[in-house]
Amino acid sequence: MKKLFIIFVIFFITVPLFVSAEEFEDDYEYHYEFDESENTRQSGNFWIAISPDTALYSTQGFAFGGSLSLGYGSGSCIGLKATWFFSEEGIDTMELCFILRFYMLKGDVYSGPFLQFLGGPSIYNRAGSFEIPSNSGMISAGLSFGWRFLFFNRIFVEPSVRGGYPYLFGASISTGVSF
Repeated sequence: MKKLFIIFVIFFITVPLFVSAEEFEDDYEYHYEFDESENTRQSGNFWIAISPDTALYSTQGFAFGGSLSLGYGSGSCIGLKATWFFSEEGIDTMELCFILRFYMLKGDVYSGPFLQFLGGPSIYNRAGSFEIPSNSGMISAGLSFGWRFLFFNRIFVEPSVRGGYPYLFGASISTGVSF
């Protein structure tokens, strides 16, 4: 199951890079007003990203997993993030978080530093027997700091670190596409 999940994450990280780069060359000049000096864009507020994640959920070490994020907005964003963690203790954790993100440089910047608030339910189950509704869970809340690096005016990479509850801290590297 874990090998299949890792292959799934790697596949969806690389596919947007190949698909978007070819389409981008044809309609770049006609659909976007791009100012290279500030790395800003005048259209497209929806973005989607996937990422490998890690967090200190386990009592014996880190839990590893992956996530899918969706967001909408330019200077500040709202969105959703679903993350699934596997720990060596045999407990799977699913986070379903609401996102509130603020870009720190300007209101319309699509790259650079951001501050993100995350909050929602965390659901715990034994590995191999995941059920909804779960017998155990709690509210998860945290604060994330990251940096968005923009490529080809549409594709981005976002390394980030976060701290919160019930995990202590975590990190991720997201890859995505904005529309």
